[in-house]
Formats: sequence, C-alpha cells, structure tokens
Amino acid sequence: MADSGPRTSNANSRDGSSAAAPSNTSTPEAPSPPPRSFSLIKPSELKSGKKQKRRVFRAFRSVFRSLPILTPSCKCPVSPGLQSDSHITNSGHRVTGTLFGYRKGKVTLSVQETPKCLPSLVIELAMQTNVLQKELSAGMVRIALECEKRPGKEKVKVFDEPVWTMFCNWKKTGHGVKREATADDLNVMELLKAVSTGAGVLPGNSESEGIDGELAYIRADFDRVVGSKDSETLYMLSPDGNSGPELSIFMVRL
Repeated sequence: MADSGPRTSNANSRDGSSAAAPSNTSTPEAPSPPPRSFSLIKPSELKSGKKQKRRVFRAFRSVFRSLPILTPSCKCPVSPGLQSDSHITNSGHRVTGTLFGYRKGKVTLSVQETPKCLPSLVIELAMQTNVLQKELSAGMVRIALECEKRPGKEKVKVFDEPVWTMFCNWKKTGHGVKREATADDLNVMELLKAVSTGAGVLPGNSESEGIDGELAYIRADFDRVVGSKDSETLYMLSPDGNSGPELSIFMVRL
C-alpha cells in the first residue's frame, strides 16, 4: 500500500506527458498542386502522310541563300558548306521555330516539328529579348552559332551540341546553351499551340519580372537545311512571301 502512491503519481505524470504530446504536433502541410499537364505530342506520333511537298521554286530560292557571308568578326564558314550541291538537291524541310523571352531577359529558341509537338531543340541564346527586337526592326538578322569539333564525337548531331559561341550580325554576343525544355518552356509552347506564325506577348510572372513581366514571342516557319554533318541552317520563311527571310540561324562545327 505504501508503494501505491508513487506508482499512481508516475502514472499521472505519464498520462500528462502523453496528453501534451498532440499539442506539439506540427500542422500538416498543404498538398502540393498537381503538375501541369501538356497535350504536346512527340514528333514520332505524327502521321507519316503529313510530310510537306517540295516545290521547284524552293530549290531556286536555296541557290540565292547560298551566297557567301562576309564576316570580319566571326569565322562562320557556313556559306562554303551551303554552296554544295546537297543544299540545292536537299532543300530542307519545314519546322516551327519560336523565339521568346522576357523583355529584359535572354531569348530562348525552341524548334518543333509542328506547333503541336514537343520541342526537338531548346537553346538559351546570348541576347536579351529587347535587343533582338531592335535588330529585327532594323532589318535582316543573322545569328551564327559555332562550336569546335571534338575527336571521337563525329557521330554527334549538330543539334545535340551543348554549348555554342554566338554571333549576331557578325558581333560576338556570348555563349548559347542547349538545355532540356523546362515546364515554363512547355507552358509557352502549349499556349502557342494554335499559333502557326505571328508575334505578340504573353502574360508573365509579374512578381519576378515587375511591371514589364510580359513575355514576348515571335513564331514562324523555318526551312531546316542540312549542309553537311557539321552544319545546319534555319531560314525563316516570310508568311507574305517577300524577297527573303528576316532571320537566319547558322549552326556550325569548326
């Protein structure tokens, strides 16, 4: 009987501590929002019958595009490769190219087989969006992306090179970097899925970009021309069929 008091006291102490435990339990975190879903499809899922027919005038147009590029600042040996017979006989195939970015941020280039496809190439260019807009408003823009040949990497496709030295209208601007498409990139492609060609702005993240948080874009059809295993070129096709492209992007391994 003398021991019953302490045992009772210890039991009460244990009960008290167990009762207080729930008060120290942290509030459960709210569940994270579900990931965004995209309806973009893989290029391989496209119907094979949608390959566009080549016309004779495109072959003649490619001849004029093969004129040499005189450049004092960058080596850009694109023109010799593009003067080959392969440029004339293989006039390339049409792809969708989109350049987009915040006005004071860097431009991203996305290449898709069609606007409904996942990007096959995404490169962050070494140029701010507002600078590219000024260059385009002034006239024709030529972007050269150069990288070095690496021994043992002959089988690597030009589109798969990770880093490029970039020139815009013969002026070195920095380095372009290939990367995987982010959720934000895919969101832009999803919003523009119904747009084949055009330019405009999309609402951006105002918290990070301030009042100028609009995301500008320009989308057009491009002729993708393979000059050799070390050179490819994207020629913007003007929707109104004028004399020449406003934008050309040369990708070369030297």
